[in-house]
Amino acid sequence: MNSQDLSSLRDLIARRLAELDAGSDAGRDARSIVELDQQAVGRLSRMDALQNQAMAKAQQTRRDIEKRRLHLALQRMDEGEYGYCDTCGEDLPLGRLHIDPAATSCVSCSRG
Repeated sequence: MNSQDLSSLRDLIARRLAELDAGSDAGRDARSIVELDQQAVGRLSRMDALQNQAMAKAQQTRRDIEKRRLHLALQRMDEGEYGYCDTCGEDLPLGRLHIDPAATSCVSCSRG
């Protein structure tokens, strides 16, 4: 992998991190505490609000995991360990890294 490929992938990771941050900001209200005031909100509406809150929290957990994976990919780039399969040591195809820049294993080893 050449320096131009690494630069392109670093830019891709930066864009994805920005998108994840924007999603976190947008979902902040949905994760807030649900008021359980029976007079203000009916029972079914409260259940919907609680379900929406749970889904927003699950989405945030997925975003946090993806952000961690992307930061680890940047760390591997800085250490010169990026783009290799953790299992077999082979180079990861550039196309795979464009789809998932945080990938740590080749398709063969991922299936195994």
